[in-house]
Amino acid sequence: MRDKIKLQSTESAYFYTTDKNKRNMAGKFEIKKYDPVLRKHVLFKEAKIK
Repeated sequence: MRDKIKLQSTESAYFYTTDKNKRNMAGKFEIKKYDPVLRKHVLFKEAKIK
């Protein structure tokens, strides 16, 4: 089952929304992505969509 998640930047208030397959990715999702606020790549961590 695919659930919607929010990828929150660790250095600014910017976030991406995406979905993930809980069957294949059991843990918390972390990835380095581009943050347009800071204009560089930073770590994004999974957060709940409220």
